[in-house]
Amino acid sequence: MIRFCSELFLGLSLALSAAAGTLPQSGHDEAVYYADAYAAHYQIPRELIHAIITQESGWNPGAISPKGAMGLMQLMPATAAEYGVQNPFGISENLSGGVRYLADLMQQFHGDFRLVLAAYYRGSRPILRCGLHYSGADVLAYVASVRRLYLAELALRNTPPNPAYGGNQ
Repeated sequence: MIRFCSELFLGLSLALSAAAGTLPQSGHDEAVYYADAYAAHYQIPRELIHAIITQESGWNPGAISPKGAMGLMQLMPATAAEYGVQNPFGISENLSGGVRYLADLMQQFHGDFRLVLAAYYRGSRPILRCGLHYSGADVLAYVASVRRLYLAELALRNTPPNPAYGGNQ
């Protein structure tokens, strides 16, 4: 019930912003706006969200992976359905579902940056099945790449790294 109410509040806040004309007009500006809003709502560093979007889709809301992941945060169809995303190419909807999924992974893996990213890339079941470890060159490369992008985002904003999110690892 609390999650529903907070999501309703966020939706109403975004709708009021749109009605007041404070939403950005260009696609990239719109994506940044919603990424930052959902990051703040779910208390995930916006720099991490930006890094994941850069890695996953290069900020292309129409991106489709060879495995069928869609949109800015490259949601798989089952993940999109689980998080109520009906249009995975819709900027706000994709970011809402993707950031909420990331927040759930943060909770599930107690904020362990590497495990959260590995689970975002591979799915949480394989990470849990391996005893909270991950391997595979592709997973290691993904985690390292997102970490580099995250640190670059922090540097752009002159924000000190947070060790909880891979800043000193």
